[in-house]
Formats: sequence, structure tokens, C-alpha cells
Amino acid sequence: MRMGGRIKKHDFGSLSVELGAGWIAGVGGKESNPVWELAVQSGLRTCFSDYSNARYNIYDRSGKIFPSGVAADTYKKAVESAIQKLRTDQDSLLTADVSDVPELSTIPETPIELAIDFILHDFEMAEVEPISTYVDFGEREFLVADERGYEHLLYKMAEEFLFTSDSKILDNRLKLNTVVRELQHSRDGVKVRTEDGCVFEANYVILSVSIGVLQSHLISFNPHLPRWKMEAIQKCDVMVYTKIFLKFPYKFWPCGPGKEFFIYAHERRGYYTFWQHMENAYPGSNILVVTLTNGESKRVESQSDQETLREAMEVLRDMFGPDIPEATDILVPRWWNNRFQRGSYSNYPIYANPQMVQNIKAPVGRIYFTGEHTSERFSGYVHGGYLAGIETGEGLLEEIKSREKERILEPLIAVTLSQKCDEIHRQVLFHGNSKREAIL
Repeated sequence: MRMGGRIKKHDFGSLSVELGAGWIAGVGGKESNPVWELAVQSGLRTCFSDYSNARYNIYDRSGKIFPSGVAADTYKKAVESAIQKLRTDQDSLLTADVSDVPELSTIPETPIELAIDFILHDFEMAEVEPISTYVDFGEREFLVADERGYEHLLYKMAEEFLFTSDSKILDNRLKLNTVVRELQHSRDGVKVRTEDGCVFEANYVILSVSIGVLQSHLISFNPHLPRWKMEAIQKCDVMVYTKIFLKFPYKFWPCGPGKEFFIYAHERRGYYTFWQHMENAYPGSNILVVTLTNGESKRVESQSDQETLREAMEVLRDMFGPDIPEATDILVPRWWNNRFQRGSYSNYPIYANPQMVQNIKAPVGRIYFTGEHTSERFSGYVHGGYLAGIETGEGLLEEIKSREKERILEPLIAVTLSQKCDEIHRQVLFHGNSKREAIL
């Protein structure tokens, strides 16, 4: 086992690739992204990702690239339709008469429309509504391309409070390979029961498992979480985001400026749609990455890697011809079927309100909840998890300080009350028949 959760590197094709979080999103704005600051301080190698030309690299099933004018016009219409849909969804929440809500002007039907709709709504870099990450921190994104992995930032932070030697964590307080199955909580503390039968006792617990795990039955709570808490947790959507890596003996795809990303237009929405070559990050790597999401991710996770390879190669041969070489290796992450993750990141539905987010992150007794899903402004992002962790830690420290003050004041109050009672007792003895008045 390891630290990192959904930040996970893996050796593939003599490189270290990121199976989960792979980008530092939100760079170049007026405010500095704290994760970007950590990356700069740690000398983490990154590579700028420019998505702006992806829409002009859309292939049809015959291998032809759609004319730039057609692609630009289709993209413009898709954005307008998406904005209208967003407003429609918001209006439908404010009115009980759905007949007043206008119908969408454009419903994606053709392969190119379906492909663009996919990258607008399913691919995180192109969401239509204003994204706090880009508004606050900037619109640039940088791919992590460092052999030490994205997780290097986590280990650098851990070195500040865990015992390490030669960049390895040797602190026995960090319990890896330990699966928590039950949290038994009361006014006095929390008992943590693990799968191997061990019990750990604590005054407080900070729970940072994903929203997908909270929705599953991996961890039970005794007593059960309150209804308001469970309803908020169950209402939050879980996104599945799968990056499939393919290694080839040589590259056969276009490279150069504006060619890093390309799109496959198919009659089935999201079917091996979004592709990226790794030559910018790792020259000579001969690696392609295709991103699947949600339904397609779950479908691929349930089949063999050989079947996924067959499907991916058919798509590539549609785009680049029958003579391209067979991939020599494939890597398929399985975030949905991983009981410790159950998805990739949280996605609050359109009808979500601030109270829903507050209920998800609100503590229950001595159990505190944190993670990217508890970040109201930055859910779904690494910096969301980072900032949420800081906020949760500060909140718990305030709670501990408050209880400590109460603990110190209790004996002082007791002494004061005792002195008062002694005074009343003396007055009663001295005044005799003034007892009732003294007690009142």
C-alpha cells in the first residue's frame, strides 16, 4: 500500500505515468494555486497542455479530419446549446411548471456533434459553466511529467511531520495495509475497527475517503450517520475518469504544434473519443493515452484488457489506416471497481446548494470529514482536496482548543461554586431563621 489515494503513478513503457490526477489545473491567474506553488518549490517537472487546437483535430471513421470551419461552427453551436441547457436546468429548479422551460435548440446527433458534446461535458477541461479553479487561479493547465510522480508533493509534505530516511517514510504511526471497516463513535471518542480485527482508539478522527467510498458499504458507522448527512452524501455524483495507456514500437500519429490532442468522432458518444500523445511530455516514448468516462469507463473495466486493446486498435486504424503497428502494451486503470476509491472524483449536481456541501463536510460528533468532495469551490481537483484538508485541520484544532478551555474552566467553576456554598452555609448557621432567604 502507499500514500496518495487517487494520486497514483505507475511504471509503464519505461516511464512513470499518472493513473489518477495528472494535471495541475488553474495556473497563471492573479491568485496562485497552492499545488502549483508546491510543485515549483519541489522542482516537479511539468509540461504545458494546450487544448485549444483539439477541436481542429477531429477525425471521422474514414480517417479524414473535419474542416476547421465545420469544427469551429459545430463547437460554437455546442457551447451555445450547453449554456442554454445550463440555464434551462437552473430555471426548472425555480419553477414548478416545466412547460415554461424552453426546449434545447440543439441536440447532438452526428458523430462530430457527439464528440464535441463529450469534450464539453465529460472531459474536465471544457466545462461550460464558470469554474472557480480557472476564475481564481488561471486558465492554464500543466501535465505532471516527473519520474518521481505527482505523489512526490505528498511525500515532501509528509516529511514535515513523519520520520523519514533517504526519502522513505519509516514512521510506524503511518499504518499502511490497514483497511478500516467500522467507526464506533460517542461523546468521549472514536474506536476504529479494521478488517484484520485491530482496534484503534482516538479522541477524534478525520475521514478523507472518497465520496464513492462514503456511498458504498466499506465503512460502517456505529451509531449510523444522521439522515441529513447520508442524504447529502448519496445525492453527490461520482465521476469515473479512465486514462488508458498504449505503448507502440514507433509513433505513427502527427506531432508538432497544436497536435498533442486529437478527437475521434463516432456514432456512440464517448467511444474512445479523446486522445493525447505523450511526445511533448516524454519525447520518444511512443505512448498514446485515450480518456474514457462514466458509462464507457465502467464498461471497459468489466472486460479484459485484450478486448479493450482490440477496440482501441480498431479506432486507431479508422483514423490512421490499417498498416499502423499493433500496440506492444496496454494499461487500463480500474477506479470504479476499486473498493478503496469507487470512482475518480466528485461532481455536484446542478440542483446542489451550499447547504448540501455543508452537510457533506459537517462533522458528526468527533468524526470530521475532508477530501476534494468537501470543497465547495474546488471539488474534483487536487487543490480542492489540499485546501479542504487545511480547512478541516484548522476546524478540528479550534474544536480541541475550545474543549481544552472548557476542561480548564470546569474545576475553576467547581471551586467557585464550592466557595459560594460554604458562604451560604455560614450565613444560614449565623442567621438561623434566615435559611430560606439565604438559599433562594
